Amino acid sequence: MDVSEPFTVDMVLAPVDGSEESATAVEYAVAVAERYDASVHALYVLGRGVVKGMNAGTVDENDVAETAREFLGDVEAVTTEADVPLSTSMTQGFSETRKTRHPGSVVLDAAESIGADFIVLPREPDDTSPDVLEHAAEYVLAYASQPVLSV
Repeated sequence: MDVSEPFTVDMVLAPVDGSEESATAVEYAVAVAERYDASVHALYVLGRGVVKGMNAGTVDENDVAETAREFLGDVEAVTTEADVPLSTSMTQGFSETRKTRHPGSVVLDAAESIGADFIVLPREPDDTSPDVLEHAAEYVLAYASQPVLSV
């Protein structure tokens, strides 16, 4: 009988888009990190409309940055309360020049880049909201090499 290595997690990736669903996913990511004495990396993913608006000059980049900072501040409060180390980054979930860039691929690229051992992301919302990560869950579940929890 082979004895396998115990399951370990050092880095939990939590892709977020500012939605209620992603705030809930952060809570689960922190719980996983607490359980395995791991860190959390919150990746703020900008949606298609925001990216197009910034490229066209109709959406103010400073407003987008402030919205992301406020949300990530809330994430920091959750991780600080749980005494879980946090790192953050922000990326565009879409590209007008690269058809292969979408929220699912961005999440998987980030997971590879930071060495994530576990991914916690929001699943598709029940309503018709246009949240960025609403369709990423299925893609990430299908193609991730790490364990994925979709909440």
